[in-house]
Amino acid sequence: MTDAPVSPKDRLLQAALLHVPFDGWSNATFEAAIGDSGVERTVAEGLCPRGAVDLALYYHTKGDQAMLVRLREADLDEMRFRDRIAAAVRYRLEAVEDKEAVRRGTALFALPVYTADGARAIWGTADAIWDALGDTSEDVNWYTKRATLSGVYSSTVLYWLGDTSEGHEATWEFLDRRIDNVMQIEKFKAQVKKNPVLSGLMTGPNWLLGHVKAPQRMPRSGLPGSWTRPRHD
Repeated sequence: MTDAPVSPKDRLLQAALLHVPFDGWSNATFEAAIGDSGVERTVAEGLCPRGAVDLALYYHTKGDQAMLVRLREADLDEMRFRDRIAAAVRYRLEAVEDKEAVRRGTALFALPVYTADGARAIWGTADAIWDALGDTSEDVNWYTKRATLSGVYSSTVLYWLGDTSEGHEATWEFLDRRIDNVMQIEKFKAQVKKNPVLSGLMTGPNWLLGHVKAPQRMPRSGLPGSWTRPRHD
């Protein structure tokens, strides 16, 4: 059996990863990747119009794909739901073969010009996790789940980048604490619904948020979704 051919974009990425620890996700890295990979310049620039920035985003997407493969192969049935989320985040981080590539990517997407790209990438990871775990929400919960998980994932990545503990055990403990905090918030929200006074105060906001609908698909820019004007029949 012969190995499947490597796509030009994958060849560029593989070549770039050798230079990222030294030059970051920069133009120098992209130029070196073109030379080392043998991909024609016109092809490389067509695949990655913004050069190394697009390669960095592709690298992130590849990590999401590896996480999803592992999630499909894992036996999650006996896990509590919060443990399934923790497992997904852990699988996502364990899909990274070179921590320095992520560190350099974090620095890149901290730049104001690329902040939106970084935010969309993280949102995409959270969305992929919720979809893989069978989320069927269609109202504002679609957003709050992904926004909350984006925060958990982002903070865990930053902790993981500085973690030198064996097997990143400190990171997994940090992740568990963050998820526990989120679960406490969800518990509080449930208590609010049961409290006649607090739930009354939330009637207006809940009515408005109840008209927010989840999107059919992720758009190319901005956050997804829509607000449907209530009918007054």
